[in-house]
Amino acid sequence: MLTETQRRQLIDIARESLHHGLMHGSPLQVDTNSLDATLSAPGASFVTLHRHGQLRGCIGSLEPYQALAADVAHNAFSAAFRDPRFPPLDQSEVDDLALEVSVLGTPEEITFSSEQDLLNQLRPGTDGLILEENGRRGTFLPSVWESLPQPEEFLRQLKLKAGLPADYWSDTIRVWRYSTESFGDKTL
Repeated sequence: MLTETQRRQLIDIARESLHHGLMHGSPLQVDTNSLDATLSAPGASFVTLHRHGQLRGCIGSLEPYQALAADVAHNAFSAAFRDPRFPPLDQSEVDDLALEVSVLGTPEEITFSSEQDLLNQLRPGTDGLILEENGRRGTFLPSVWESLPQPEEFLRQLKLKAGLPADYWSDTIRVWRYSTESFGDKTL
């Protein structure tokens, strides 16, 4: 669990990285030496942008490979300027932008014997999922349950995101669950 101060610092870093990206075309470089041990330790995050209640970008890391604060700065920039679903963020959009940071817990592989067994183990509203099959991979954050509350549809859409048919099933599919600690700013 992050403290309120740590959450505020991560939101500020994400916001600064967006503004840095608009001015310089690159993510903010974070001096992790000036941060506490939690923010300078390796961590995985997603940054989600909304504009007028609609998704405007979402990019993240599934595994920790850099300091959490640097990961947030990188993912904020990528969500704004590199999400292939959207054009790069424009200065005119900044005033209407809401930002959410999700810090990921460690993924835990789920053991299941069938698709129905997997569905029975899912925890709607709690589980983020990573699905992997034949080199294809997709993930949904726990917040996706808000728009896909039924486990069957959640899994169907996750398969599509991973580039598989919605009705695809194989005994070699692997699935991990993770939790997130999510927090945000209404506007930048």
